[in-house]
Amino acid sequence: MSNLAIEVNDLSYKYSQSSIETLHKVSLKVPFNTISLLVGSNGSGKTTLLKILGGKNLCLNGDLKLDGENPFSSGFRNTVSLDDGTEINRVCYFGTDWVRSEFINRDITVLELITSLGYKRDDKNNEFTKRGDYLMEILEVKLDWRMHMLSDGQKRRVQLIMGLLKPFKILLLDEITIDLDVVARYKLFEFLKYEVNRGKTDPQRKCCIIYCTHIFDGLNSFYDRVLHLHRGELVGDFSRNKINYVDDENQTNSCPNNDGVINVMHSYSLHPLILKWLLKDEKSF
Repeated sequence: MSNLAIEVNDLSYKYSQSSIETLHKVSLKVPFNTISLLVGSNGSGKTTLLKILGGKNLCLNGDLKLDGENPFSSGFRNTVSLDDGTEINRVCYFGTDWVRSEFINRDITVLELITSLGYKRDDKNNEFTKRGDYLMEILEVKLDWRMHMLSDGQKRRVQLIMGLLKPFKILLLDEITIDLDVVARYKLFEFLKYEVNRGKTDPQRKCCIIYCTHIFDGLNSFYDRVLHLHRGELVGDFSRNKINYVDDENQTNSCPNNDGVINVMHSYSLHPLILKWLLKDEKSF
């Protein structure tokens, strides 16, 4: 069985109203048990690529396999069961447009929503309940929140809980952590790293994550590789161990050297200090 979670070959895509390709001959391979950052300027094709991988946009120009199968084939099932009966989602996509969905903009509570997905409030041994309770704690979501009264930021937090209630094989995140504070974002990343590391020892729980963001503070220990899109083309694919931090700007290079290494300036961010302060503050309550 292949260890590739995602395999894309010569994928091209353009919207029906446009004569310009949003994606042009994109090819990439993403192994299980990895976390990839997807970066690029606005309009580079990041969201389009994630929507195709997430099954939101149909694309027939190129070859695409998710978990070894064509996600657009009639036989593809997104929900499967493990040997112990636990249901998992093979592909899970989070985008910013979810908050405008009629489905969640109703007079319905968070409890009602997540109960429909397998959360059992009174069964603390249920895996979905354990995951839901932990996520609600770190994202500061209340079961009695009414969806039609929430801000977009609060709805995105609920979206994360709904999507992560079940384990996943392929998780696609498109700019949805922008509303999280420093501590909540850190704890979410720790949860996601745990999920990926769990797959390294339990083959049934193998998974991968592609995370698209413009906020890079706090990511140094989170990712394994960086994927760089520019004008619809994949122009960079770099492993974290090929990125070297230096103190002299004259030593930096935007393209790999002969050893495949990119030298970048140390970023003297306040993020580690602020995170340490806030975690300490949290313990004092």
